[in-house]
Amino acid sequence: MLKNIAIPEEVVEIISTLNENGYEGYIVGGCVRDLLMDRTPQDWDLTTSAKPEDVKKLFKKTYDTGIAHGTVTVILNNKHFEITTYRIEGIYEDHRRPKEVTFTNDLEEDLSRRDFTMNAIAYHPKEGFIDPTGGIEDIKKKSIRCVGNPHKRFEEDALRMLRGIRFSSQLDFTIEENTLEAIKTNAHLIAYISAERIKEELDKILLASYTNKFMLLHETRILKFILPEVDQCFTVEQNHPHHVDNVGIHTLKALEAVDKILTLRWTMLLHDIGKPEHKTTDEKGINHFHGHVEKSVELAEKIMLRLRFDKKSMNHILKLIKWHDNRIKEDKQSVKEVLYHIGEEAFLDLLKVQAADAIAQNPAYYQGKEDKLKKLYKIFEEIKAKNECFTLKDLAVNGQDLIKTGIKEGKQIGEILDYLLKTVIENPELNEKEILLSRIKEKYSL
Repeated sequence: MLKNIAIPEEVVEIISTLNENGYEGYIVGGCVRDLLMDRTPQDWDLTTSAKPEDVKKLFKKTYDTGIAHGTVTVILNNKHFEITTYRIEGIYEDHRRPKEVTFTNDLEEDLSRRDFTMNAIAYHPKEGFIDPTGGIEDIKKKSIRCVGNPHKRFEEDALRMLRGIRFSSQLDFTIEENTLEAIKTNAHLIAYISAERIKEELDKILLASYTNKFMLLHETRILKFILPEVDQCFTVEQNHPHHVDNVGIHTLKALEAVDKILTLRWTMLLHDIGKPEHKTTDEKGINHFHGHVEKSVELAEKIMLRLRFDKKSMNHILKLIKWHDNRIKEDKQSVKEVLYHIGEEAFLDLLKVQAADAIAQNPAYYQGKEDKLKKLYKIFEEIKAKNECFTLKDLAVNGQDLIKTGIKEGKQIGEILDYLLKTVIENPELNEKEILLSRIKEKYSL
């Protein structure tokens, strides 16, 4: 612990300034946990006995971050550091934030209000660690344990349940038994948390190193309340030669197999959520899911609207889900037709999605699927290397060229350009201005 990780000089200066003026000051929370795990903290948070107005007097550059809750941000050398006054929290009326906070001079009282023991440790460069709840030992055991009564902690702030699972997925920690049981008991309280905060935690879980921990969301019933469409997938078996797992487990395997890019991770999480409503069984006892793609797109759109996704990400994810089950033929024309419909960026992501999907299916068939995807990528590279046309911007003529031939502006221009593009996709050698204009003049007797 604490091997070769230095505390920034700005942090030391803030603590020294507070101490020299008669106040206590410590680094606290996640940055202390990271230090103890030999990780480099991304942010440095401090806690102090000084009231917010005192902090503002001691430092030249500050701004109010959450002044009602005692938090002021100090700027030193263009770096930002949050400093929060020791506090005791009042009654939680909405299972998220206390109705009021009271400042205190007792560090241990402040630490006792925090969520997990691993986040309730303070550190001073001279005094060392202040650990009244046993957080250091829990970090050694890789255990996530609530400070005090876990039921009370989650009733106060229901988001803590999701944060616990997120920490587990990021750190590969185990959630302590009583804490885990309290999450199961209080799972329904997650309904009080805003969609934005839920998405923020889900994003972090999806990008975490230990995606297998996502299963905790299902096991604790949290998933039932935040993503019931995904939760249902764990109850649907796939008795099919190409599958060895139920829909939910397949989904998690696909999620783990794809790149750590948020849009791709969400695509894999949602790509098969239409399957539960479209399961059929043939006379041989084999399951089929005809129509699940369209249903997955429909449900995914509802989920993303509910979680307040930005429009660009949502459209990209929906496009990938819509095309994820498309069997692209291994020839240039087929590849260019897909490129025409979804664009280059989505096409490359689609190959990643289909690769992850294949990895998560029956391994006996994986090699053939991988070989096909490699061939498709090679065809794409050839198309790019030869600058072959598959979008309107690559077409040798444009709308102005058509207008000059006598075609009136309007809907017909777009229809003609679309026709020419499809012609060029089928016959790349025709992508020359004179040839294309000649074809249009003949077709429309211009």
